[in-house]
Amino acid sequence: MNASTEALPVVVIGAGPVGLAAAAHLTERGIDPLVLEAGPAAAGAVRAWGHVRLFSTWSEVVDPAAEKLLAPTGWTAPDGATYPSGADWAERYLQPLADVLGDKVRYGATVTGVSRLGRDRIVDADRERQPFTVSVLNADGTERRITARAVIDASGTWSTPGPIGADGLPALGERAAADRISYRIPDLKDPAVRARYAGKRTAVIGSGASAFTALASLADLAGQESGTHAVWILRRGISGSTFGGGAADQLPARGALGLAAKAAVDDGHADAVTGFRTSAIEKAADRLVLVSEDGRRLDPVDEVIVLTGLRPDLSFLDELRLGLDERLQAPLELAPLIDPNQHSCGTVYPHGVNELSHPEKDVYLVGMKSYGRAPTFLAMTGYEQVRSIAAALAGDREAAERVELTLPETGVCGGAGLFDQPQAAEESGGGCCAAPATLTVGAPAASGGC
Repeated sequence: MNASTEALPVVVIGAGPVGLAAAAHLTERGIDPLVLEAGPAAAGAVRAWGHVRLFSTWSEVVDPAAEKLLAPTGWTAPDGATYPSGADWAERYLQPLADVLGDKVRYGATVTGVSRLGRDRIVDADRERQPFTVSVLNADGTERRITARAVIDASGTWSTPGPIGADGLPALGERAAADRISYRIPDLKDPAVRARYAGKRTAVIGSGASAFTALASLADLAGQESGTHAVWILRRGISGSTFGGGAADQLPARGALGLAAKAAVDDGHADAVTGFRTSAIEKAADRLVLVSEDGRRLDPVDEVIVLTGLRPDLSFLDELRLGLDERLQAPLELAPLIDPNQHSCGTVYPHGVNELSHPEKDVYLVGMKSYGRAPTFLAMTGYEQVRSIAAALAGDREAAERVELTLPETGVCGGAGLFDQPQAAEESGGGCCAAPATLTVGAPAASGGC
């Protein structure tokens, strides 16, 4: 890059927790950020699951550089030992942080493409000397191009939930039954949402913390509204690690989620159906019948909640040369640390610029998007990622490569995440859990928040 290029801003895509933390770290380093947010306010995805309580405390979801930026405004951190909801997190921390950043955050700005100025992905000549060009669609329908010295994509994965089909494709009939299917944790305090599930039989598909949260919520509703029942659909069998780390989890609220899901089954508010990989959804009068790959058919349900993970939208990065793992769609150096085919602990080494770099210099995927399709992303992981990247962009390689994070263990360790043999995972022993864990913040796909 030449001197004129270095005077350009670093474009950050997304004004969520990690995107705003990136802007704070860049500002601390004397680098101008420009945060492009598609929504009308900061933390749009977090607000969408605002009714869900995080399993990380306030002390674990406030970025240090962001706190320094907020301090002169008179902002005081909430009680660090308490657990915020998504709405709390957005209103009491993320929006104030965006406000402090002022005109460095632009709302109603949807990024539709990123490339090198005058160079598509084929062209080698003088490529790294060209700035990035970012195509933006504004809320009023106008378009513009912004040039940047670097691009940090913190747009997350919230907008692209996984489908019902176990093969990664929508199940047959899934689109036709869309009015009876939700891909989010229901807010049962909302009267309209409560009416949708009260007295109904609901299938919950998924095995992570979001599914635990939905099952616990439906079990609570079942205790108040007769006829309410959940059917928990798992693609694998039930093993000792199915319900998470429980009391062994160093994030107690995260461990409690799994125990609440187990209680829902033990108390008869939910039935667990194992080894069921949905291939089709059929309509039967006013209800839905789920059909598995092996031909099994479940009793009809009224509603389906699909919590099968999230995936990154890479479409607007198509003109960049990204180095992504072919399975996870995560950066190549990061993928082995988070690949559930290799380990199932949810324990990840702290990592930074080295693991997040791509063949295209100075472009980074961070936050939940950096994990691609891998589960179990927390929040401080994202904060450590952008701290390291900001240091690298400032030329401070020593700080960029220094690890400044220690994270709690999940309390779950299953060795390799075997597809059909959960008992083998238990027998394999320690596996990845001997490594230090990483903490990050994300959407409920990881746990209900963080």
